[in-house]
Amino acid sequence: MPVRGNPRKALQTGRLTAPGMEATIQPVAHFWRTYNLALINDRSMAIKYHTVILVPHARAKLRKWRISNLQIAAFLSLVFVVTLTASFALWSFLSDGVATSQVEKLRRENDELREANRTFEQSLADLQTKIGDYEQRTRKLAIVAGIDNLDGSEAGIGGEVGDASPDLDFMQYRADRLSNRLDRVETKLDERMRWFSSTPSVAPVRGILTSGFGNRRDPITGNRTFHPALDIAAPPGREVHAPADGIVTRAGRIGGLGNAVYLSHGFGVNTRFGHLSRLTVKPGDRVQRGDLIGYVGSTGRSTGYHLHYEVHVDGKAINPLAYMLDRPVR
Repeated sequence: MPVRGNPRKALQTGRLTAPGMEATIQPVAHFWRTYNLALINDRSMAIKYHTVILVPHARAKLRKWRISNLQIAAFLSLVFVVTLTASFALWSFLSDGVATSQVEKLRRENDELREANRTFEQSLADLQTKIGDYEQRTRKLAIVAGIDNLDGSEAGIGGEVGDASPDLDFMQYRADRLSNRLDRVETKLDERMRWFSSTPSVAPVRGILTSGFGNRRDPITGNRTFHPALDIAAPPGREVHAPADGIVTRAGRIGGLGNAVYLSHGFGVNTRFGHLSRLTVKPGDRVQRGDLIGYVGSTGRSTGYHLHYEVHVDGKAINPLAYMLDRPVR
């Protein structure tokens, strides 16, 4: 039987005018109403929800999940927060590791510097002590060298180690001053040693003293005359040695002395040796204390074998006994 109007609309409303068809049309109308309601709900929720469908292999049951926009936003926010947290944690870990290694390195370097500084301060203190000791020893050497006052100040100055720079400057000053003092002492000692070496101090020959220094009766004329020497009797040919370092100024036949040798020792000191039988030196030769210069004889104005020995200081005859640490008597 024909249906009037729009059949779909009639089914949706459940109002059909065809007689005898109400039993058949009622279920269909209910379906359409349910379908329309689902469409309306899906359209209203299309913006709020998303459906995730998992398609497994053949004949497996489909799995689907409905997720709202709020859940997606929360999930993405969680992922962002976790990622940010992990990145920050990784950066902090790496930064902290680098900082820790650098701090440890700096700590080791600081310990090494502290130890080096302690060693330096100890070495500085030891050096100050040594310089003070050297200054004291230099003063003693200066006294031996005949220097009463080196520079008008005390030789040793002490003090605790404080600021390194001033201490180093002061120690440099002390070292320079000590060097100058040592130069003066060395020069003076060298002069002193040359004076000692050049000063007659031993008998030139071993024998018997037969005539002393001063006034005496001349053995040939019998008149009283001044004798500016010592006469030391010794066997002929006995060695005669230089009593100190010097230079031969004359050597040969000299008046009443016969074969004679004149030595200049410096510092105004001269010695003369007469009546020698033979000479072993010539003018210009340098001799040292103990060197052989000739042999005992009886040349010149002499009455027997002996050595005529004179000492002159600044041109004046001096008793040779004052310049003998030993005695010619054997």
